[in-house]
Amino acid sequence: MNIVVAGAGLVGRELTRKLLDHRHDVVVIDIDHEVCDSLYAETGALTVNGSATNLTVLKDAGVHRSDILLCLMRNDVDNIACSILAKSLGVPRILARMRDPGYEHAYGMSGVTGIVRVADLLIDQLIMEVEQPPVKRIMSLGGGDAYVYAVRVPEDAGCVGKSVKDVAAASGFPRESLLMGIYREEDERFQIPRGDYILAAKDTVFVIAHAGDIQIIADALGAAD
Repeated sequence: MNIVVAGAGLVGRELTRKLLDHRHDVVVIDIDHEVCDSLYAETGALTVNGSATNLTVLKDAGVHRSDILLCLMRNDVDNIACSILAKSLGVPRILARMRDPGYEHAYGMSGVTGIVRVADLLIDQLIMEVEQPPVKRIMSLGGGDAYVYAVRVPEDAGCVGKSVKDVAAASGFPRESLLMGIYREEDERFQIPRGDYILAAKDTVFVIAHAGDIQIIADALGAAD
């Protein structure tokens, strides 16, 4: 995909590296000339020095030809202004990092199609690390309404030897959750499980679930403390 990243701070630089690793075409905009030179030297990413709130700069970066614009600047007002300009240029997807939740309505009015709430991500990650070490959140779905989690099955878990169908049918198991995949380390295989698939110790189970349901799922898979 053709992706433009507006803002080359810590998040912008790391994301640029990952996008390039995934073989996307990336152009980065930043107001700091030294940052642009440094990022180009490190990654080879095309950079445009200037403000992403300037229409000419956005056009120079090829925003009007991009599939996605990522607004990752340090200031919410700048991200909103950039989003409005990008929308006027017909960018189909605009994702923005929101620092202050007071700007949420303004982001919605600006044409942003997805908002990443920095504070929420940090808090959720810390809580997950404190309360559920065997559980890792992989990605969000539906704007944060649900998530994909990876849950590692301990050796002494009660679910070992049981079928996926039996685990999902147990009393109290969240009905809106889905066991979508299982990675078995010993034979390095990833499988989309059927109901009769038997769980084994050290399996990593990938689950789609609401955040409020992951504790119950972790309990069912024996991964809770």
